[in-house]
Amino acid sequence: MKIAVIIGTRPEMIKMWSIIRLLQERGINYLLIHTGQHYSANMKDVFFHSLHLPKPHYNLNVGSDTQGRQIALMLRRIGEMLAKEKPELVMIQGDTNTVLAGALAASKLALKLDIKVAHVEAGLRSFDCTMPEETGRIIADHASDYLFAPTNIQKQNLLYEGVSPEKIYVVGNSIADAVKEHLHLIQGGESLNNHSLQKQNYFLVTMHRVENTDNCDKLKQLLDSLGKVYEQYKLPLFYPVHPRMKKRIKEFNLPLPPGLTLTDPLDYLEFLQLLHNAKAVLTDSGGVQEEASILRVPCITLRNNTERPETVQIGANIVAGTKPLSILQAIELMLSRKREWNHPFGEGDTGKKIMDVIQKDFAKVKMLATTTPRRPVETT
Repeated sequence: MKIAVIIGTRPEMIKMWSIIRLLQERGINYLLIHTGQHYSANMKDVFFHSLHLPKPHYNLNVGSDTQGRQIALMLRRIGEMLAKEKPELVMIQGDTNTVLAGALAASKLALKLDIKVAHVEAGLRSFDCTMPEETGRIIADHASDYLFAPTNIQKQNLLYEGVSPEKIYVVGNSIADAVKEHLHLIQGGESLNNHSLQKQNYFLVTMHRVENTDNCDKLKQLLDSLGKVYEQYKLPLFYPVHPRMKKRIKEFNLPLPPGLTLTDPLDYLEFLQLLHNAKAVLTDSGGVQEEASILRVPCITLRNNTERPETVQIGANIVAGTKPLSILQAIELMLSRKREWNHPFGEGDTGKKIMDVIQKDFAKVKMLATTTPRRPVETT
């Protein structure tokens, strides 16, 4: 069996971490392909280093561009790599341009090369088709042969869309694997000291989604909202800023509100330590919603929807929108709750469950191929 693992962004690196480790431990022939969607050193190399990921076999160096051009370039370069290497399985994770391009490239070659596709974190739906991520999720799911859903909510989404139940496996979320493995490394306060922060005496902020960064009015509203949070609580807001957001703030000439500190992107362990010790996190990231839920940190989602409804159902998260009043109300409510919820994303063995399914299925196919007797050649 030969597996191609395609990643391109920070969340994909984190969520494929346990799978890549198992591929190495089990001696499975694999290729790690990095598209370069997160192209800066701080967004890529830092995470490879902190997660001890192996160097990619291929780095496609796609870089920044419009969504259409980025996907087109990925399609061509991924297709070239797959045609050259001829893997039996392509593994993708999430909902990014990398995922969409990987699914399409593999599907295009599926009949010719008999490539199958496994989508890790399948079935997530925000039910907001204005989000480019939603389109990516849907196409990737319907192009996949193995759909690894985090919870039964995603399984039901897929069944409703007509996906065969034989393709769907509920396995938890592999982000729980990464958090569990590294939890003992984030118990200290080194990161707090490095940034002059005190435990549970600051808010952590992350914002990167296009709908928040690329609309001047909405971005101004969000920054104003963060200013109102500081006025209300007099606690620092610490923001490891995404390159896109930094660029837009400068481009739109928007002033930073008092209390908000911007810093360069952090490595995974440093970020996780800051999240673990925050009073609450204000975010538009789906992965951070999950991490906060696992670490029992109150989460306020700066969007009008979420594809992680489980986090809301258990009381770990509130979808607050982007207006100052609704955000302040959400913070007040979240801070009044006890951090007693239990997250629904598994016991930290999602990667093992995924690899067990794939190896068992491929072994069965191989056995059938070698034991099924051939039909005799008919002669006349």
